[in-house]
Amino acid sequence: MTDRPVDPDVDLHVPAQRAELHWPVLAAIAAGGALGALARYGAQTALPSGPAGFPWATFLVNVSGCLLIGVLMVVITEVRRAHRLVRPFLGVGVLGGYTTFSTYVVDVQRAVAAGAPVTGLVYLAATMLAALAAVVAGMWLTRRVAAVAGAGTR
Repeated sequence: MTDRPVDPDVDLHVPAQRAELHWPVLAAIAAGGALGALARYGAQTALPSGPAGFPWATFLVNVSGCLLIGVLMVVITEVRRAHRLVRPFLGVGVLGGYTTFSTYVVDVQRAVAAGAPVTGLVYLAATMLAALAAVVAGMWLTRRVAAVAGAGTR
């Protein structure tokens, strides 16, 4: 077992992996993405911020999404075998649609343009550090819970 869960992406040079690009996978990603984007929209609506304010909704969405990505990857790569559509649906779709690092960059730009460069820079650094820490924490916590629960690695 490694420190990091291994999740190979589709390698189009490997014929067996090309099958992952068929409609069930794309449909799972699309459905998951719609759900994730709706959840993000709900968070953005619940916690609005002005251009110069700290964008708490985006921050919390990205950090919680990274935590869940850490949990998901350990569960599907180390704890139990998952259906082939779980990673595309939950990882790429739901969590990909939920997290929004493109909005993160726009939020930094908006804060700086609104005359709040310190807020923008603090947000820039805090998001990266918190997101990385959240992935590690999600992985660590999931491994500990799996060990206590007696779930063997696969």
